[in-house]
Amino acid sequence: MIIHTEEGSHKCSECDQVFRQNIDLTKHLKTHTDEKQFQCSHCDKAFGYRSGLKYHIRIHNGEESHQCSQCAKVFAIKSTLKDHMRKHTGEKPFQCSQCDKAFIRNNKLTRHMMTHTGEKQFQCSHCDKAFRSNSDLTKHMMTHTGEKQFQCSQCDKAFTCNSDLAMHMRSHTGEKPFQCSVCDKVFTSSSNHSYHKSIHTGEKSFQCYHCDKAFIANSSIRFHMRINSEEMPYQISQFRIHTVVKPFQCSVCDQVYTDNSSLKYHIRIHTEEKPFQCNHCDKTFRYNEDLTNHIRSHTGEKQFQCSHSDKAFVYKKGLTIHMRSHTGEKPFQCCKCDKAFGYHSGLKYHMRIHTGKGSHQCSQFDKVFRQKFDLTHHLKTHTGEKQFQCSQCDKAFRYHSGLRYHM
Repeated sequence: MIIHTEEGSHKCSECDQVFRQNIDLTKHLKTHTDEKQFQCSHCDKAFGYRSGLKYHIRIHNGEESHQCSQCAKVFAIKSTLKDHMRKHTGEKPFQCSQCDKAFIRNNKLTRHMMTHTGEKQFQCSHCDKAFRSNSDLTKHMMTHTGEKQFQCSQCDKAFTCNSDLAMHMRSHTGEKPFQCSVCDKVFTSSSNHSYHKSIHTGEKSFQCYHCDKAFIANSSIRFHMRINSEEMPYQISQFRIHTVVKPFQCSVCDQVYTDNSSLKYHIRIHTEEKPFQCNHCDKTFRYNEDLTNHIRSHTGEKQFQCSHSDKAFVYKKGLTIHMRSHTGEKPFQCCKCDKAFGYHSGLKYHMRIHTGKGSHQCSQFDKVFRQKFDLTHHLKTHTGEKQFQCSQCDKAFRYHSGLRYHM
């Protein structure tokens, strides 16, 4: 890790920082790893070096502390508060010379630059994976050892690194420190915040090298570029998307998937597991995104706005279907005749003409209806029933539409 320059200074191999003394470099290197051996006796915070703990203790002792004016966080060192404030202000003074990305801290820029150079100098001794930083390699090594040393104090979950535990703890505390500057949404993690901001800007900065697809999030392109081969299942040799390799097969049916998480989601169809519970009603869901969509039925939020009218919809699917009324698109084609429909339900009912199934006949005449609703509607012409009464006069109507026009 230590590189000596001609002047006798000590340079960090993970970033560009240079130190005059070896002890300073040793302290600095702990910022790249998750090693935090100095534990606070008053709270659950831990530090990579003794001086960090020493400064932190001042907060408990009521000595000098620096509080963020935007949130409740308190820092022992003013420079740390300054770095933290950039999360609120959006200031990113460290600009990449190769692209338009900018960063809060210089070490983040240094790591980012490796995405342009392709440099991955930290090699795993168990497989052929390589990493840009020693901390990433350390995290990866735990996938081989299975070690999860960071235990949650609220539940039985454990994590390979402290940062993952810190993020998980927010699910218990409800803390969401990352706020969108465009709308009022808040997030538990910086990565979710960054992904959300891309929705406003439309920026898709992650480009596939093998096709023209681009993605908002790095995780999305990783799934797209997912790598596998039958001979070496974890070796970088093939792109599943482009070679259609799907190594994860369901043991109940014949479905296959490119990644294990998709298979896990699929298995819930067989097990009928629905782990996501609505806190407004007793409904449960297989997937978190289904719960998120359902919650909107309680809140009334309609975030999908039609660009041609003032209509808005709870679900994206609703907007997609509605847009067909503007575009005239009829994607559901009858295989028996040349009729086409904007909705699947329209095609379904139309098919009854060809199959003769599901017909509803009037008991007074020979008229036949495809839907029971239409038969009920028709029967009122025989009974004379007028159940829709005008509140302004004594007129009554068979159908609600008649009353509506009358009003």
